[in-house]
Amino acid sequence: MVLLRRLVRKKQKIHTCNCTGMAEYHLLTVLGPTACGKTRLAVQLAHQLGGEIISADSRQVYRNMNIGTGKDLDEYQRVDPPVSYHLIDVADAGYQYNVFEYQRDFLNAFQHIMERKKKPILCGGSGLYLEAALKGYRMDEVPANEALRTQLSGKSLDELKQILEQYITLHNKTDVDTVKRAVRAIEIADFYRHHPPKEKADYPAIHPFIIGLFLNRDERRARITKRLYDRLDNGLIDEVQQLLQSGLAPDALIYYGLEYKFVTLYLTGQLTYDAMVRQLEQAIHQFAKRQMTWFRGMERRGFSIHWLDAQLPLQRQCDTVMQWLRSS
Repeated sequence: MVLLRRLVRKKQKIHTCNCTGMAEYHLLTVLGPTACGKTRLAVQLAHQLGGEIISADSRQVYRNMNIGTGKDLDEYQRVDPPVSYHLIDVADAGYQYNVFEYQRDFLNAFQHIMERKKKPILCGGSGLYLEAALKGYRMDEVPANEALRTQLSGKSLDELKQILEQYITLHNKTDVDTVKRAVRAIEIADFYRHHPPKEKADYPAIHPFIIGLFLNRDERRARITKRLYDRLDNGLIDEVQQLLQSGLAPDALIYYGLEYKFVTLYLTGQLTYDAMVRQLEQAIHQFAKRQMTWFRGMERRGFSIHWLDAQLPLQRQCDTVMQWLRSS
């Protein structure tokens, strides 16, 4: 998925469709790095505005992957009446949900919310999913290329990485975590080399008002570390064990990265507990840093992000956002 961003990054202007008579919409969006409190803020804003939340998280789409993905479903129940959410628990664990499916499902959810006279609020930290929702590029479903897969069969992970680097500049190691991921990344890159993404003529003109939550580096690292230990205490290992016992192959869970990768490596005897915790903590810190790099890239690509200190009290955050909305 990271490579798709690079394949469309030459398009610098935002989002709008110039079709005559096409309706235009303003979409409140809350983004930020992991552990910054996005869901809590989005829920409070939805409560005040009469809205519903559309998740933009690439892993929260999966059922039975709750602790490791940080769904925090109790947050939606924290207000009265509870806030409705969309694009969470829409695919079975083990399935490889993709950005094409996300863009399609986002548009369906968005239109459904609008038809009921509610306010959609997009919330998440998966940069490619956010941009797929907001920009309106046509994301084609990339089919399996059996001839290419046969050609790549038997190659080592290092060899596959070298092949992928012939297509893209490889900055994100998650594209080559496993042989399976690397083959799929090459498959996607090859497809988009011959079928470059284009703007969708039938996509609604969405004008986002984007709130970005930020934390200084020390606070972000402290929150990530605390949350990791909370998840371990609250059953993360049991969750991964149950997924493995349900019949999912270890490689299927490793594919999802972060918690599911490292806990699976621990449960299959490839890492000690201490090594698992240490490497996982480091990987999440690196992930958060990459998220911020992505969001800064979104600004360079034309998105205006209103940055808000995530350490402010929740009500102060909400009051600030409401003030920005009134003056926009």
